[in-house]
Amino acid sequence: MALNGTWKIDRNENYEKFMEAMGINMMKRKLGAHDNLKITIQQDGNKFNVTEASNFRNINIEFTLGVSFDYSLADGTELNGCWNMEGNKLVGTFTRKDNGKVLKACREIVGDELVQTYVYEGVEAKRIFKRA
Repeated sequence: MALNGTWKIDRNENYEKFMEAMGINMMKRKLGAHDNLKITIQQDGNKFNVTEASNFRNINIEFTLGVSFDYSLADGTELNGCWNMEGNKLVGTFTRKDNGKVLKACREIVGDELVQTYVYEGVEAKRIFKRA
């Protein structure tokens, strides 16, 4: 699949506003905007293995399409949800455990970039990655 590979953050669009909507404090927002994130994605059928490496943490996430799992964001926000394929897009719907609000995420290849889009409480942000 086209998502397979290692991707390094290139730029953000509206990411600080998104983090603010998520309730992340200013100090963590400033740090988060410069986290130097690298994502490695490996797909085997309906199973995915995703490694996220940043200035703040390194984690490995394994999931199966359509199967709910628990996940915590770098700021400690706990979520539960799942990823599904919609055409060539990896689309995730996650519910915050603390307030029940929904976070939507989408990963797709646009040109030669991986575009990760987030929507929370009507605020949309994008993180754009280049192949490492």
